[in-house]
Amino acid sequence: MRLSERIIAIKSGGEMASAVAWCLYQARLRHIVILETPRPLAVRRTVSFCEAVHDSFCQIEGVRGVRVEDAAQIQRVWEAGELPVLVDPAWGSLKVVRPDVLVDAILAKRNLGTRLTDAPLVIGLGPGFEASKDVHLVIETNRGHDLGRIITQGPAVPNTGIPGAIGGFAKERVLRAPVAGKLVWNCALGDMVDKGQVLGRVDGQPVTAEISGLLRGQIRTNDHVSQGLKLGDIDPRGDTSYLNTISDKGRAIGGAVLECIMRTYN
Repeated sequence: MRLSERIIAIKSGGEMASAVAWCLYQARLRHIVILETPRPLAVRRTVSFCEAVHDSFCQIEGVRGVRVEDAAQIQRVWEAGELPVLVDPAWGSLKVVRPDVLVDAILAKRNLGTRLTDAPLVIGLGPGFEASKDVHLVIETNRGHDLGRIITQGPAVPNTGIPGAIGGFAKERVLRAPVAGKLVWNCALGDMVDKGQVLGRVDGQPVTAEISGLLRGQIRTNDHVSQGLKLGDIDPRGDTSYLNTISDKGRAIGGAVLECIMRTYN
Protein backbone atom coordinates (compact mmCIF):
# COMPACT_ATOMS: atom_id res chain seq x y z
CA MET A 1 0.00 0.00 0.00
CA ARG A 2 1.24 3.49 -0.86
CA LEU A 3 1.86 5.83 2.04
CA SER A 4 -0.72 8.28 0.68
CA GLU A 5 -3.39 5.57 0.92
CA ARG A 6 -2.93 4.96 4.64
CA ILE A 7 -6.00 5.78 6.73
CA ILE A 8 -5.42 8.01 9.75
CA ALA A 9 -7.96 8.55 12.53
CA ILE A 10 -7.48 11.40 14.99
CA LYS A 11 -9.32 11.54 18.29
CA SER A 12 -10.28 15.22 18.83
CA GLY A 13 -10.53 18.19 16.54
CA GLY A 14 -9.07 20.68 19.01
CA GLU A 15 -6.14 22.99 18.37
CA MET A 16 -3.28 20.47 18.59
CA ALA A 17 -5.24 17.68 16.92
CA SER A 18 -6.11 20.06 14.08
CA ALA A 19 -2.46 21.07 13.70
CA VAL A 20 -1.63 17.38 13.31
CA ALA A 21 -4.37 16.91 10.71
CA TRP A 22 -3.26 19.99 8.79
CA CYS A 23 0.39 18.92 8.76
CA LEU A 24 -0.45 15.42 7.51
CA TYR A 25 -2.74 16.87 4.87
CA GLN A 26 0.07 19.09 3.60
CA ALA A 27 2.29 15.99 3.39
CA ARG A 28 -0.37 14.56 1.03
CA LEU A 29 -1.74 12.10 3.58
CA ARG A 30 -5.35 12.89 2.78
CA HIS A 31 -7.25 9.87 4.17
CA ILE A 32 -7.78 11.45 7.57
CA VAL A 33 -10.90 11.31 9.74
CA ILE A 34 -11.38 13.40 12.88
CA LEU A 35 -13.52 11.95 15.68
CA GLU A 36 -15.24 14.37 18.04
CA THR A 37 -17.78 14.78 20.84
CA PRO A 38 -21.26 16.27 20.24
CA ARG A 39 -20.38 19.58 21.94
CA PRO A 40 -16.66 20.26 21.64
CA LEU A 41 -15.29 23.23 23.59
CA ALA A 42 -12.27 24.39 21.62
CA VAL A 43 -10.46 27.45 22.96
CA ARG A 44 -8.62 28.43 19.77
CA ARG A 45 -11.71 27.98 17.63
CA THR A 46 -10.25 29.64 14.53
CA VAL A 47 -7.70 26.81 14.18
CA SER A 48 -9.81 23.85 15.36
CA PHE A 49 -11.54 21.49 12.95
CA CYS A 50 -14.05 20.58 15.68
CA GLU A 51 -15.86 23.83 14.81
CA ALA A 52 -17.35 21.88 11.89
CA VAL A 53 -19.47 20.04 14.48
CA HIS A 54 -21.20 23.34 15.27
CA ASP A 55 -21.14 25.03 11.86
CA SER A 56 -21.13 22.04 9.44
CA PHE A 57 -17.78 23.16 7.99
CA CYS A 58 -14.69 25.21 8.83
CA GLN A 59 -11.36 26.10 7.25
CA ILE A 60 -7.84 26.27 8.65
CA GLU A 61 -5.07 27.76 6.54
CA GLY A 62 -6.74 26.66 3.33
CA VAL A 63 -7.80 23.18 4.46
CA ARG A 64 -11.53 22.59 4.80
CA GLY A 65 -13.14 20.39 7.45
CA VAL A 66 -16.67 19.08 6.89
CA ARG A 67 -19.03 17.43 9.34
CA VAL A 68 -20.23 13.98 8.30
CA GLU A 69 -23.14 12.14 9.88
CA ASP A 70 -21.77 8.61 9.61
CA ALA A 71 -18.75 6.65 8.42
CA ALA A 72 -20.40 5.99 5.04
CA GLN A 73 -19.93 9.68 4.11
CA ILE A 74 -16.19 9.77 4.79
CA GLN A 75 -15.08 8.59 1.34
CA ARG A 76 -17.10 11.29 -0.41
CA VAL A 77 -15.41 14.00 1.65
CA TRP A 78 -11.96 12.54 0.94
CA GLU A 79 -12.72 12.57 -2.77
CA ALA A 80 -13.55 16.29 -2.50
CA GLY A 81 -10.11 16.94 -0.95
CA GLU A 82 -11.59 17.79 2.45
CA LEU A 83 -11.32 16.46 6.01
CA PRO A 84 -14.33 14.63 7.48
CA VAL A 85 -15.27 15.42 11.08
CA LEU A 86 -17.47 12.73 12.64
CA VAL A 87 -19.27 12.98 15.97
CA ASP A 88 -18.28 9.68 17.57
CA PRO A 89 -17.46 10.07 21.27
CA ALA A 90 -17.32 6.31 21.82
CA TRP A 91 -15.08 5.78 18.74
CA GLY A 92 -17.29 3.02 17.40
CA SER A 93 -16.46 4.01 13.83
CA LEU A 94 -12.91 2.73 14.26
CA LYS A 95 -14.26 -0.77 13.62
CA VAL A 96 -15.59 0.43 10.27
CA VAL A 97 -12.78 2.79 9.27
CA ARG A 98 -10.01 0.40 10.39
CA PRO A 99 -7.25 3.02 10.42
CA ASP A 100 -3.60 2.27 9.80
CA VAL A 101 -2.75 5.05 12.25
CA LEU A 102 -4.65 6.25 15.31
CA VAL A 103 -3.62 9.50 17.00
CA ASP A 104 -5.06 10.23 20.43
CA ALA A 105 -4.88 14.02 20.50
CA ILE A 106 -7.50 14.65 23.18
CA LEU A 107 -4.84 16.04 25.56
CA ALA A 108 -6.88 14.96 28.58
CA LYS A 109 -3.65 14.39 30.55
CA ARG A 110 -4.85 10.79 30.99
CA ASN A 111 -5.75 7.90 28.74
CA LEU A 112 -9.52 7.80 28.16
CA GLY A 113 -9.50 4.39 26.52
CA THR A 114 -6.95 4.23 23.72
CA ARG A 115 -5.30 0.81 23.37
CA LEU A 116 -2.22 -0.52 21.64
CA THR A 117 -4.45 -2.84 19.60
CA ASP A 118 -6.65 -0.06 18.15
CA ALA A 119 -4.49 0.27 15.02
CA PRO A 120 -1.15 -0.97 13.63
CA LEU A 121 0.34 2.37 14.73
CA VAL A 122 -1.11 4.14 17.79
CA ILE A 123 0.30 7.51 18.85
CA GLY A 124 -0.50 9.35 22.07
CA LEU A 125 0.07 13.08 22.58
CA GLY A 126 1.36 14.21 25.95
CA PRO A 127 0.89 12.88 29.50
CA GLY A 128 -1.31 9.88 30.21
CA PHE A 129 0.24 7.44 27.75
CA GLU A 130 3.12 5.01 28.06
CA ALA A 131 4.95 4.07 24.88
CA SER A 132 5.12 0.32 24.19
CA LYS A 133 2.38 -0.28 26.78
CA ASP A 134 -0.90 1.42 25.76
CA VAL A 135 0.38 3.18 22.61
CA HIS A 136 3.30 2.52 20.30
CA LEU A 137 4.74 6.02 20.45
CA VAL A 138 4.25 9.09 22.67
CA ILE A 139 4.94 12.66 21.61
CA GLU A 140 6.11 15.23 24.14
CA THR A 141 3.75 18.22 24.23
CA ASN A 142 5.37 20.27 26.99
CA ARG A 143 6.92 23.47 25.67
CA GLY A 144 10.69 23.58 25.93
CA HIS A 145 13.72 21.73 24.65
CA ASP A 146 11.91 18.40 24.19
CA LEU A 147 8.71 19.68 22.53
CA GLY A 148 7.83 17.24 19.75
CA ARG A 149 10.26 14.55 20.90
CA ILE A 150 9.15 11.03 19.94
CA ILE A 151 9.20 8.66 22.94
CA THR A 152 9.57 4.96 22.16
CA GLN A 153 9.64 3.71 25.77
CA GLY A 154 7.85 5.20 28.77
CA PRO A 155 5.69 8.29 29.28
CA ALA A 156 5.84 11.99 28.45
CA VAL A 157 6.69 14.55 31.13
CA PRO A 158 3.90 14.64 33.77
CA ASN A 159 1.40 17.47 33.54
CA THR A 160 2.86 20.55 35.25
CA GLY A 161 -0.44 22.45 35.39
CA ILE A 162 1.40 25.54 34.15
CA PRO A 163 0.77 26.78 30.59
CA GLY A 164 3.75 27.43 28.37
CA ALA A 165 5.04 30.99 28.42
CA ILE A 166 4.24 33.32 25.53
CA GLY A 167 5.69 36.80 25.52
CA GLY A 168 6.93 36.26 29.06
CA PHE A 169 3.51 35.29 30.47
CA ALA A 170 2.31 31.82 31.42
CA LYS A 171 -0.59 31.35 33.88
CA GLU A 172 -1.58 35.02 33.53
CA ARG A 173 -2.55 34.63 29.89
CA VAL A 174 -5.11 31.87 30.49
CA LEU A 175 -8.72 32.65 31.38
CA ARG A 176 -10.43 30.16 33.68
CA ALA A 177 -13.92 29.85 35.12
CA PRO A 178 -13.93 31.35 38.65
CA VAL A 179 -16.96 29.22 39.59
CA ALA A 180 -19.26 26.69 37.96
CA GLY A 181 -22.26 28.05 36.11
CA LYS A 182 -23.52 29.74 32.95
CA LEU A 183 -20.88 31.52 30.86
CA VAL A 184 -21.71 34.81 29.13
CA TRP A 185 -19.11 36.85 27.22
CA ASN A 186 -18.82 40.65 26.96
CA CYS A 187 -16.25 40.41 24.17
CA ALA A 188 -15.51 38.47 21.00
CA LEU A 189 -12.73 36.21 19.78
CA GLY A 190 -10.05 38.37 18.16
CA ASP A 191 -10.67 41.46 20.31
CA MET A 192 -7.78 43.42 21.78
CA VAL A 193 -8.32 43.46 25.55
CA ASP A 194 -6.80 45.37 28.46
CA LYS A 195 -5.48 44.20 31.80
CA GLY A 196 -8.26 44.42 34.37
CA GLN A 197 -11.04 44.34 31.76
CA VAL A 198 -14.05 42.15 32.59
CA LEU A 199 -14.38 39.88 29.56
CA GLY A 200 -17.39 37.90 30.69
CA ARG A 201 -19.12 36.32 33.64
CA VAL A 202 -19.74 32.83 34.99
CA ASP A 203 -22.80 32.64 37.23
CA GLY A 204 -22.42 36.40 37.66
CA GLN A 205 -18.75 36.21 38.71
CA PRO A 206 -16.34 38.22 36.52
CA VAL A 207 -13.79 36.70 34.16
CA THR A 208 -11.05 39.31 34.21
CA ALA A 209 -8.02 39.77 31.98
CA GLU A 210 -4.76 39.62 33.93
CA ILE A 211 -2.75 40.96 30.99
CA SER A 212 -3.36 43.04 27.88
CA GLY A 213 -3.25 41.56 24.40
CA LEU A 214 -5.14 39.70 21.69
CA LEU A 215 -8.01 37.43 22.74
CA ARG A 216 -6.62 34.55 20.70
CA GLY A 217 -8.81 31.87 22.24
CA GLN A 218 -12.37 31.85 23.55
CA ILE A 219 -14.76 28.94 24.04
CA ARG A 220 -18.34 29.33 22.92
CA THR A 221 -20.96 30.76 25.28
CA ASN A 222 -22.14 27.83 27.37
CA ASP A 223 -25.02 27.12 29.70
CA HIS A 224 -22.73 25.38 32.15
CA VAL A 225 -18.97 25.35 32.63
CA SER A 226 -17.09 23.72 35.48
CA GLN A 227 -14.98 25.72 37.94
CA GLY A 228 -11.42 26.06 36.70
CA LEU A 229 -12.27 25.21 33.09
CA LYS A 230 -10.07 26.97 30.54
CA LEU A 231 -12.26 29.58 28.88
CA GLY A 232 -9.78 31.43 26.69
CA ASP A 233 -6.28 32.77 26.28
CA ILE A 234 -4.71 36.15 25.71
CA ASP A 235 -1.68 36.57 23.48
CA PRO A 236 0.39 39.46 24.87
CA ARG A 237 2.19 39.89 21.54
CA GLY A 238 -1.01 41.38 20.11
CA ASP A 239 -0.35 40.24 16.54
CA THR A 240 -3.76 39.70 14.91
CA SER A 241 -2.23 37.47 12.21
CA TYR A 242 -1.74 34.80 14.89
CA LEU A 243 -5.51 34.47 15.33
CA ASN A 244 -6.03 32.34 12.23
CA THR A 245 -2.72 30.50 12.02
CA ILE A 246 -1.38 27.34 13.62
CA SER A 247 1.03 27.92 16.51
CA ASP A 248 4.69 26.94 16.68
CA LYS A 249 3.75 24.25 19.19
CA GLY A 250 1.10 22.84 16.87
CA ARG A 251 3.50 22.69 13.94
CA ALA A 252 6.14 20.94 16.06
CA ILE A 253 3.68 18.29 17.23
CA GLY A 254 2.24 17.86 13.73
CA GLY A 255 5.72 17.32 12.33
CA ALA A 256 6.45 14.76 15.03
CA VAL A 257 3.33 12.74 14.14
CA LEU A 258 4.37 12.83 10.48
CA GLU A 259 7.80 11.51 11.46
CA CYS A 260 6.18 8.69 13.45
CA ILE A 261 4.22 7.63 10.36
CA MET A 262 7.26 7.89 8.10
CA ARG A 263 9.32 5.77 10.50
CA THR A 264 6.67 3.06 10.45
CA TYR A 265 5.43 2.97 6.89
CA ASN A 266 8.05 4.50 4.58
